[in-house]
Amino acid sequence: MLPDESEIRKIVLRNAYLHDGKADLGSVINKIMGQYPEARSKGKEISALVSSLVRDVNSTDPKKVIEEALSELPELGVKVKNVQEHRLPDLSGVTGEVRMRLAPSPSGPLHVGHSRMAILNDEYVRRYGGKLFLRIEDTNPANIDLDAYHLIPEDLEWLEVKVHEIVVQSKRMSVYYKEAKKLIERGSMYICECDQPVFKNYKLHSEACPHRDRSPEENLDKFEKMISGGFSKGTVSAVVKTDLNHPNPSIRDWIAFRVKEETHPLTGKTYFAYPMMNFSVAVDDHYLDLTHVIRGKDNLSNTEKQSYVFQYMGWKKPHYYHYGLVHIPGTILKTSIIKKGIRDGTYSGWSDIRLGTLLTMKRRGYRPETFRKYWVASGMREIDSEFSWEIFNSINREIIDPGARRLWFVPNPVQLKIEGGIDLKSSAPFHPGNPALGDRTYNLGSDPDIFIPEKDWAYIQENERFRLKDLCNVIRTHTGIRYSDNSHDDLKKVKIVQWSPSGSSDFKVEKPDGAVDTGKIEPLFSGVKGVSQFERYGYVNIDPEKNVGYFLH
Repeated sequence: MLPDESEIRKIVLRNAYLHDGKADLGSVINKIMGQYPEARSKGKEISALVSSLVRDVNSTDPKKVIEEALSELPELGVKVKNVQEHRLPDLSGVTGEVRMRLAPSPSGPLHVGHSRMAILNDEYVRRYGGKLFLRIEDTNPANIDLDAYHLIPEDLEWLEVKVHEIVVQSKRMSVYYKEAKKLIERGSMYICECDQPVFKNYKLHSEACPHRDRSPEENLDKFEKMISGGFSKGTVSAVVKTDLNHPNPSIRDWIAFRVKEETHPLTGKTYFAYPMMNFSVAVDDHYLDLTHVIRGKDNLSNTEKQSYVFQYMGWKKPHYYHYGLVHIPGTILKTSIIKKGIRDGTYSGWSDIRLGTLLTMKRRGYRPETFRKYWVASGMREIDSEFSWEIFNSINREIIDPGARRLWFVPNPVQLKIEGGIDLKSSAPFHPGNPALGDRTYNLGSDPDIFIPEKDWAYIQENERFRLKDLCNVIRTHTGIRYSDNSHDDLKKVKIVQWSPSGSSDFKVEKPDGAVDTGKIEPLFSGVKGVSQFERYGYVNIDPEKNVGYFLH
């Protein structure tokens, strides 16, 4: 999908905000091409638009640019150093302990977006005391992944979200049937046998379905036939009566039950009529005695639909909060896309390094504390925003860095001999700020072979002097490199290049964009597991059993 002008302008504003109100054209174009691969085929067109927007922004007073950036991208105002001090607003109507819920569909494991609702709910239960329910909403048998029943609780446990009770909706069908019959008896629900396009047309024109005024007795008979398998899929539905003149057509007489013929992974062919989300949610929120419900503002119309059930049944409604939607750029979250990719072999599984699932985030080395700090700092603002990977990664970096061992990794290595007949030795700490991690020493001897990155070698000119980090200064010659000296006086004037000694192991790093960097890693990396910082490269989560690393940031 190509970005539109408003999306590109936000990228320009973000870049300008990070550079004192002035955007860098090259950085913006690189960001867009990396975030939207489809844009590469229209490079000239996109570049022209970006150039125009950058000129416009850069001709504006930097203070006004920063104000606009904060208005359009409020997450930029979240300061990493203040994250710990941020406090979510108090909930209204709290008289003691709270009862709240998480309600994912088991279409797959949780992803980055789900972590928001999980952490916000958990934070309030921690604050006030009470109970947090995990409700698995599995009344759509065609969209269920059986593994999700255990993957979702495992994801929440990794996030350090405490679930007090798990409720599975497919085990509560008798409850939904019982409450539906009550609504039918009260004249608040009827059985519609219109074709779906016909029923939809009635709603659009604020007209009553011809079945709307059936007697409760006839509707009860139809409902019994419906739940016992007497109707085929698409021929009948149970409908909650609302205001046919409601300004929002979706809220006019909404469907509460449909016939489904798919086999349910847990209950098989036991049930034929399944409740739609708005009906089952209203019933469960009542029976679980929820005090507060937190969810995205895309559920505002659902909240209004569900209020009809509460009203008809005389139930007390929870307090509702609806936060703004968050766009998470450059991340594959949609379950249907991931499932298709897993089936056709595009992705290796739910934890494939290119995805945005929590399984992937754990595999890459993100810490659960990062999610909590980020979402608490983001709060429950009602305006839409964009997820900031810069801020998120900054938070994660602060958490992991103190224990991240520094390692030498050379991608796409070039092997060179240091000529000069000098016995060379390198000693360096595994972490300059954490002596407990120890030091490494390599006695290289005279004229040793080393590896350096191909991309660095390509930009070093003949007779140019450069520094091999933590070793010595060398000069590029016609045939290779020659020892120069070991002075540190002019390091600001020379290139500093990472290297790795002879005897280094083959190693590869998988990256979120699908690329794989192969290279050499220093011999003393053996036995290291978890997140390390590869010097002059980035943070990488090492899996020693597979001899692979997963790029973090």
